[in-house]
Amino acid sequence: MANRTSDTHSSRLPIDFIVSPFARFAELEAAGGILLLASTVVALVWANSPWEHSYHEIWNARVSIGFGRFFLTETRLEWINDGLMSIFFFLVGLEIKREVLTGELSSVRQASFPFIAAIGGTLAPGLLYLGITLGGEAQKGWAIPMATDIAFALGVLTLLGSRVPLSLKVFVAALAIVDDILTVLVIALFYTEKIELFSLVAGLAGVALCVGANLLGVRKPAFYAAIGIFVWCAVLKSGVHATVAGVLLSFAIPARTYVDRGLFLGRSRRVLDQFEAAPPNSSEAHTAIHTLEEQCELVQSPLQRIEHNLHPWVSFLIMPLFAFANAGVRILGKIVPAVQHPVSLGVAFGLFVGKPLGICFFAWLSEKARLASRPGEISWSQIFGASCLCGIGFTMALFIATLAFGGGTLLDMSKIGILAASLAAGLCGSVFLLRQNVAKSRG
Repeated sequence: MANRTSDTHSSRLPIDFIVSPFARFAELEAAGGILLLASTVVALVWANSPWEHSYHEIWNARVSIGFGRFFLTETRLEWINDGLMSIFFFLVGLEIKREVLTGELSSVRQASFPFIAAIGGTLAPGLLYLGITLGGEAQKGWAIPMATDIAFALGVLTLLGSRVPLSLKVFVAALAIVDDILTVLVIALFYTEKIELFSLVAGLAGVALCVGANLLGVRKPAFYAAIGIFVWCAVLKSGVHATVAGVLLSFAIPARTYVDRGLFLGRSRRVLDQFEAAPPNSSEAHTAIHTLEEQCELVQSPLQRIEHNLHPWVSFLIMPLFAFANAGVRILGKIVPAVQHPVSLGVAFGLFVGKPLGICFFAWLSEKARLASRPGEISWSQIFGASCLCGIGFTMALFIATLAFGGGTLLDMSKIGILAASLAAGLCGSVFLLRQNVAKSRG
């Protein structure tokens, strides 16, 4: 044991001792949510400081990207919301495809309970919002309280640790993924003002090309990335929101492996034997290592590889940057108006009240109607606590609010409602689940 420990320490580079604390933080499941929260706090502090003007000035500055005669010019905020968030939605699409093929949504029996619950969790908040706003320009924001922020919700459950059963985390993850599917459909159908048909057809042709390449066995992520850039530009020009391009492309990414598990094991063992027999640092040893790398790539599907590589970028860069650019709303002097404004009230009540009630009622209804069955190890009180956490609508809610209102007072009111409801939902859901755990342990 001592030799093994010394070997481990001797094989570490000096830089490893510096970066290892950051690496350990990145490995935490809740790390992305913690960074997202920190970005939000910084944005709020900055937007409510005497330097508020500089915050908005940074994000409203225009930036051009292109080459030759082709240029795209948008503000930094638009590049984040239209560009980087397309990568976020691409990752969401990959997760949805994986869950449908092999995960919690791969069978009707597994998917029906969270699927029906998610429908209730989207309908009830939207209807409650419409009932509170009662017509006018504010009605455009009806979809804001529909979405669950999967990073925050699962982050809170992870922080609760063993105090909540694994099956409850699985239920929330499956529900949030269905939630994302419904949200993407809403964005595509209801937040597209006009369509430029030629650009849309060009974008769909690019997606069809990716599907064809998938069927022909093309497995290089670089190929799909190149076509993806073209599809994104075409969809952006079409009038449909560019993030929809990310979801469409994700469904075209190959999910099958090139070699099966048995073949991979046989080839890898032969290569390892060759590596062991080769002299150290010889060309034969390097060839064996290169061959083993190729086999590892072949046994992983492009979907798995791309999802694995994108996850840290989305969790630790794209989502925190999105929060930093979008969460900076001036609250000082607006709290009293927000308490009385129909948009902030509609969003807050939709997320904090409508979300848990809709999820629980539809879940209960599905079991009573024998359409689905609740996992036996999860109690109804735990489902209620988890459904409260689903009222954390942060990332997706902010995104839809920007699509609905663009800017001005209504956007500010919706952001205040989102922040207030997400904070309340996170606290109430956590406290409720902790109290259930204490009561269960005493019983």
